[in-house]
Amino acid sequence: MCGRYASSRSPQDLTRLFDVTEWRPEETLAPSWNVAPTDAVYAVLERGAREDGEEVRRELRALKWGLVPSWAKDPKGGARMINARVETVHEKPAYRRAFAKRRCLLPADGFYEWDPVKDEATGKVRKQPYFIRPADGQVMAMAGLYEFWRDPEVADSHDPAAWLTTCTIITTDATDAAGRVHPRMPLALSPDHYDTWLDPHHTDTADLRALLTQPADGRLTAHPVSPAVNNVRNNGPHLVDAAT
Repeated sequence: MCGRYASSRSPQDLTRLFDVTEWRPEETLAPSWNVAPTDAVYAVLERGAREDGEEVRRELRALKWGLVPSWAKDPKGGARMINARVETVHEKPAYRRAFAKRRCLLPADGFYEWDPVKDEATGKVRKQPYFIRPADGQVMAMAGLYEFWRDPEVADSHDPAAWLTTCTIITTDATDAAGRVHPRMPLALSPDHYDTWLDPHHTDTADLRALLTQPADGRLTAHPVSPAVNNVRNNGPHLVDAAT
């Protein structure tokens, strides 16, 4: 799974890296080296034209991590919907509509996983956190889905408060360094697949699943980090430093 990650790049960097044409300065997020479920996170997505003659817009948006299906009675279950397995994402009721029409990319510096290790001094088992990132330092474009949920408590559908936009990260079998720490990892896409994945008019689920058969090329590297990352209140670039 992927339950924590780092995302420190500025919106200016992300708009350049992902050829974004629209972003909202009021949605600017602070850099985070300890992104946790229910946090606001950056997502790159494309919205289809509403009227003839309009172009598809590639947007950088701030979404809530933890997908709430449009048919959910309330948003409480979103905190448990942070990951969608690539093997079943196209058929699970919570994800299949979003998989067909509402796909996104979630930029990350890297992600955290925990490996149970035995403390030689006490004999007890503890979970050692690792930070896993691309060896070349490039951005990870994690494949994701997003969804809109209408709040019935807000009468006016044009009120921004009437809509909650949430997302989830697609996970796959872990490879490379990640596989030595945890059996699952976020599925990152390579730049040549961005356009097809984001295109809201591309609804052929078989074609889309073909994009997800292999994680993006590129070696991952993993190193142990301080257990300070275990506390979601801790933040800062020191969290990704190698433990000494």
